[in-house]
This record gives sequence, structure tokens and C-alpha cells, in this order.
Amino acid sequence: MSTLSPGLRPSPVRPAPEPRAAELRLARFRLAPADRGILWLYLLTRVSLWITAHFARWLFPAQSGVREAAPVLAPFQQWDANHYLHIARDGYFPAGAGPWTSGWDNREAFFPGYPLLLRAVHTVVPHWTAAGLLISFVAGAVAVLALARVARAYLPEDAAGPRTAVLFLLSPCAVFLAAGYTEALFLAFALPAWLVAMKHRWALAAVLTTSATAVRVSGLFLAAAVGLLFLLSVRAGEGRRRWRAAGWTLLPALPPAAYSWYLHARTGDWMAWKHAQERGWYRTFHAPWEAWANTWTGAFGGTQSTGYAFMFQAELAAMVVGLALVVLLVRRRRWPEAVYVALSLWALGTSYWYTSVPRATLLWWPLWIGLAALSLRRPWFRTAYLCVAAPVTTLVALTFLTGRWAG
Repeated sequence: MSTLSPGLRPSPVRPAPEPRAAELRLARFRLAPADRGILWLYLLTRVSLWITAHFARWLFPAQSGVREAAPVLAPFQQWDANHYLHIARDGYFPAGAGPWTSGWDNREAFFPGYPLLLRAVHTVVPHWTAAGLLISFVAGAVAVLALARVARAYLPEDAAGPRTAVLFLLSPCAVFLAAGYTEALFLAFALPAWLVAMKHRWALAAVLTTSATAVRVSGLFLAAAVGLLFLLSVRAGEGRRRWRAAGWTLLPALPPAAYSWYLHARTGDWMAWKHAQERGWYRTFHAPWEAWANTWTGAFGGTQSTGYAFMFQAELAAMVVGLALVVLLVRRRRWPEAVYVALSLWALGTSYWYTSVPRATLLWWPLWIGLAALSLRRPWFRTAYLCVAAPVTTLVALTFLTGRWAG
């Protein structure tokens, strides 16, 4: 990946007549032809997922011999989407239930940003699943537009934005951008945050990153990357004026701190969200080599059914991709991006075994920009990628939409 384009550097402000200044302000909210092309591509991929979901509920029912298909939106109400629905509808500790209750679902493992927004949208959209899909639909559009603009900042080619969007929207775990999960909402904050941080608009970057930390703990990894980008900009000789913005880099810590305080007030445990992850998803700390060995055993040791073994194989493959990405970023001296991906890998790679690493690839925007850069230099790579990604993406979508994601 090349260095940032000159367009990211601030240019001198020239006097302009008032009408012209107003037109420029209005132009910020207009979609360029390239943006409209990205949105058209985004809509087409959403249609393809909805078609897949429609076929899945008819061809792969939960029980054999049924004569009626599941409800239209049922394929999207799977796994973590149910946790978010329960939190939005009932709260974190309904009727005094909690970790001290038998059969507890460990819902405090999930940060409150998405459930709060889901509850707000539900006041307008009565169906809970439809409300969640609407959030992901709008957030996904924002995210893919921001991703295309970030790609254009990194790569000089005109096709960089559309190419990155294609590879991203057809990635193996793209179905999670459409479901009632947090990936789309997180990226709708994280990618614009990174875009404005590259333009050294630190206050706005901090506000957007703070919103991201309310949605996922991954927002703290983004905050670390933005903070490092800030330090590098100061080191590059931008002067003392930039130090005045240093306080903004601490703002993203507020949502996790507030959530920890809330959980402590109700459970007496400052790290209740982390301990819930340990109870429910085997996220107890293990050395990276132990996590790799345990995942390898699950994938190839004959200890799991074929469905679970395949998922563990996908976890290993995604981890290898992530490690290769970090090495490449370090070699290119893209230190902030390397920190962001490395922190994600550390969090995911120090559990008993790997969980959700393939989904995490959606959050690694340097991966999709790097693949786009490779496809622009080597045209054959785009064809090879699509030939491999198309069946894998379809199969992953089907496993999720039919409730078979975790094996």
C-alpha cells in the first residue's frame, strides 16, 4: 500500500464569496458518481443475500418434513442477534437475574451501543428483527462508502474504491454485515473515524471512535491506532498546536469505563463483561501457542464433528491471514494499522481456542485495501479471488442463515 495521497494534506484557505462557500458546504453532503456506484453495488449484494435467505428457509428447514417455511426474517435471527434482541427488549439483568442465576446467558459480554440503538429504532419499527436489519442496512451503506474513500486515500488508481468495495462485500463472512450483528454499525463509526484521523481532524475522529467503543471492545484497538497516528503526526513536525488536541485521544475510553461502572454497580465485578465472555465462549487467557494447539486439535484431531471441525479450520486460516497482514503492514511501516490488527489478533488469539476470527476479518480494512491493491497490479488476482470467494461466501451465508454457523 502506498503512502497517503497529497489530497489528505491540509491546503491553504482562500477567500471565497459567501454563496460559493455555502455551495462547498452543501457539496460535502452530496454523493459523487463514484459513491453512487458503490451504493448500487452494495444494494445488489444485499439483494443477493436476501434471495439466499429466502431459499434457505424453504430448502433447509430446521426440521425435516415440515410443510411451511419459516417466517421471512427468521433466517437472520440467529446466534448473537438473539442476545442483542434480549438486551434491547429486557435489559441486562431482567427481574433480578444475572450471573448468579442458573442457565444465565452471559449477555453482559455484549457492549450496550448496539442494543441501545436497537431499542430506539424499535420504537419506529415494531418488529425486532426488522429493526436490527434496518440498522445493519443503513450502517453497512455508511461503512462501505467510508471504506471506498479510505481506499482512495491509500491508492492512486481511480478504481481503488470500487475494487475494495467489491472484495469486501463478497468476503467470506459478508453475511454478518447484513444480519443483526455489530460489525456493520462498528464499521460505520470506525471507518469514518479513520478517514478524518488521516486528515488530522482529531476531535471528530475521537467522537466517532468513542461511538465505536460503545459498540465493541474493538473500538479500543481503533483508539490505540488513532492515538499512534496522532503521535506520529506530532513527531512529523506539526508543532505544539497539535498537542492541544491530545486530550481528545482519551475520549474513547469513556464508554467502556461507564459500562464497567454500570456492571460493577449490579454485580460487584468491574470486569463482568470479560468474565461473561470467559464463561460463555471459552475466552479464558491462554498463551498464543496453546490457543493455536487447541484450535488445531479441534480442526484436525478428530475430536469434533465435521461441522465444528470445519469452523476451527476457518479460524486457523483467518488467523494466518491476520498474521501475514500484520507482517506486511510492519514492512510497509504502516504502524497505526499494524497496531490495530495486532491488538485484534492478540485479543482473539489468547483464548482457549480461536473464536470469531473469520468475522473479525471484516473489521481489518487494511486487508481489503491491500487485496484491492494486489488486484489492480495483478488483474488475474481479482478473477481468482472471486472464483474462490463466491462459493465460500455462499456456503458461510447458508450455514448462518440456517442456524448451523457454529457447526
